[in-house]
Amino acid sequence: MSKNNAIPAYKNPDLSIDERVDDLVSRMTLEEKISQMLYSSTAIGRLDIHEYNWWNECLHGVARAGTATVFPQAIGMAATFNPDRLYEVASAIADEARAKYNSARKHEDRGIYKGLTFWTPNINIFRDPRWGRGQETYGEDPYLTGRLGVSFIKGLQGDHPKYMKAAACAKHFAVHSGPESERHEFNAVVSQKDLRETYLPAFRDAVKEAKVEAVMGAYNRTNGEPCCASKTLMQDILRDEWGFEGHYVSDCGAIQDFHENHKITSGPVESAALGVNMGCDLNCGWVYEHLIEAVKQGLVSEETIDVSVKRLFRTRFKLGMFDPEDMVPFNKIPYEVNDSEEHRRLALETARESIVLLKNTDSYLPLNKDEIKTVAVIGPNADRKESLLGNYFGLPSKYVTVLEGIRQAVNEGTRVYYAEGCAMGETPESFWGNPPTTGFAEALTVAELSDVVIMCLGLSPELEGEEGAVAESDGGGDKLDLKLPGMQLELLQAICQLGKPVVVVLLNGSPLELNFAEENENVKAIVEAWYPGEEGGTAVADVIFGNYNPGGRLPITFVKSTDQLPPFRDYSMKNRTYRYIESEPLYPFGYGLSYTSFEYSNLVVSKEELSTADNDDIIVSVDVENTGDRAGDEVIQLYIKDLEASVRVPIWQLNGVKRIHLKPGEKTRVEFTLRKRQFALIDEDGKAVLEPGIFRIYVGGQQPDERSKKLTGKDVLYTEIEYTGESIEMEY
Repeated sequence: MSKNNAIPAYKNPDLSIDERVDDLVSRMTLEEKISQMLYSSTAIGRLDIHEYNWWNECLHGVARAGTATVFPQAIGMAATFNPDRLYEVASAIADEARAKYNSARKHEDRGIYKGLTFWTPNINIFRDPRWGRGQETYGEDPYLTGRLGVSFIKGLQGDHPKYMKAAACAKHFAVHSGPESERHEFNAVVSQKDLRETYLPAFRDAVKEAKVEAVMGAYNRTNGEPCCASKTLMQDILRDEWGFEGHYVSDCGAIQDFHENHKITSGPVESAALGVNMGCDLNCGWVYEHLIEAVKQGLVSEETIDVSVKRLFRTRFKLGMFDPEDMVPFNKIPYEVNDSEEHRRLALETARESIVLLKNTDSYLPLNKDEIKTVAVIGPNADRKESLLGNYFGLPSKYVTVLEGIRQAVNEGTRVYYAEGCAMGETPESFWGNPPTTGFAEALTVAELSDVVIMCLGLSPELEGEEGAVAESDGGGDKLDLKLPGMQLELLQAICQLGKPVVVVLLNGSPLELNFAEENENVKAIVEAWYPGEEGGTAVADVIFGNYNPGGRLPITFVKSTDQLPPFRDYSMKNRTYRYIESEPLYPFGYGLSYTSFEYSNLVVSKEELSTADNDDIIVSVDVENTGDRAGDEVIQLYIKDLEASVRVPIWQLNGVKRIHLKPGEKTRVEFTLRKRQFALIDEDGKAVLEPGIFRIYVGGQQPDERSKKLTGKDVLYTEIEYTGESIEMEY
């Protein structure tokens, strides 16, 4: 073949990705390069580069792109405490993503939400229950968030040796969790200790372990630096310390915030230059259109732009976008996988696993449907599909609300009454003069006629969520308090006065104040279902009537009231989350009841004494037995407490989790591997230090706190190990 007829290097799939990317970028003009740094990248016909929109979402299913399976919201998936389940869910989502991408390409649709680069998962720490976007996270614990985040990323990106199925993006880097109304201008002030101990571990795991393809910067400043122009976060930590090789993308409008809200640049030209110079490769927004002028003014070099453009194309090459169609196996995934029966079953299984049983007086649940002749299903969340979905969702082909799930579950001939009772949130007196309590009479009537009342209460995506996307929030997306909104508590109180047995079902994305329901003797059970996805109603009914034994655990602490919380804008971890809480919560992190019982015994560690100079792992093993009469899941939790730390450390810290299924009478031995790094503390300078001293290891189905003991009537096992020698600094 003559030299003139040779294919360009970037089109040769036998060459390395770096060789191909270098060749492609070398052929582009400055203007063409810059056109690829905007989230809506334009086509370059002469190089056979198609237009590409980088913006896509799949928080709990492919979002905003038509029909797709809707799995439980992220906070619900966190309640499974099951990394294997999240891998399975993410893999299914990636299949649907590829199916949609394939069908869209076939019809030349390359618009928004049609690509393979997903700005998911959200691995911020849910540090304050008032935060509206906490529902998008995996809860308040860095270890759990890291384990679930790694599993989700690996499931989404796949394990093919050459191609990614889809590209994941860890967001929002870093120290981001409200307030929503101030996110474009807020400065999150955080100590080096809290930064390294709480806010960064999940991102570190995403980069170093899961090899996440992209990282998205937050809107806010962290310690004075905008997160999309932070030398500390983006260069020193992310790239130099952790070795991140993927691309960095701004949150939408974040580059514009540099000059409009943070006031650190004079205008869009300087903002564009600053973003690129700090390593922000992709602009969700339009400020990077000013990069041409920035180059002319000498504010940024073309060589620096080349670095960003190469990172972006590396991602596209990994996704197989420049290879022959038949070389990429994922191009064969058919559209029919979207919301398929297999994926609907997975959504149901995940919803079941996510449900947390918070109260069950005298084992009132599960209900015996043979003994129930009439059921009243009451409340604003009983038949509301929006509260199945949460935010960032697709459109399932069918929905099962709680009301529908109950109707499907009861025996033929059982009467199911329904009354909304009250509106979801605040309702002023109507035009016709009806008060907010206008639905109470009907609710009371059907409750009086029924053997059991199922109250479906909670929140909705209209009351909590992202700033600008929440229609009915008084807090810009955040909650001002943790109370049941509107007249929901008053409705519950009125129903309870009838003396009927009441089961409360909660659909929500964040903790609520539940003191009345917990303390009232007529509320026999409380079921936390989160925003459970398209099969949520079936899952709830399965739990209520005993077709499924609940095993979920709380991934966030439910406090008794906001009086127990520090100011919302305070990013210190003092008195935040189970790791530093100073007062007794209502429902602790890691808590959840079951219809059966589990006993722990024979806790053994492989070594009781080690030197800080040793590199040996510690094997922790324990026997777990189902001592009840029902099969069920148990979530085994391992916590470490540093008994002799020289600085402030968590009360205890989750460092191991396994979810297992046991039949009645079945017993198994469970093992955890603890690495040396897991015993290191974070000092005030943010350094990881392993100190000599005694460490207590707790293992059980809950935290070792007094409130969990009171609620469950059970304690956990513990043993101690000792590290001897000198204090040593460890790799973070």
